[in-house]
Amino acid sequence: MGLKWTDSLDIAIELDEAHPDVDPLTVNFVELAQWVRELPEFNDDPGHCGEKVLEAIQMAWIEEKS
Repeated sequence: MGLKWTDSLDIAIELDEAHPDVDPLTVNFVELAQWVRELPEFNDDPGHCGEKVLEAIQMAWIEEKS
């Protein structure tokens, strides 16, 4: 099935596993979008990503870290 941009919590979990030493607050949106596209389970249109989607992913990742 794969991850979609709207799967912010699942993406956050995968990002935390892929980048355990990274503080999500230090990642800019360009880098965050790239990292999401590089996830093995990611399977969505790269063009369907916007600032609100990336904010949701970043917030979920911050929550996952705490």
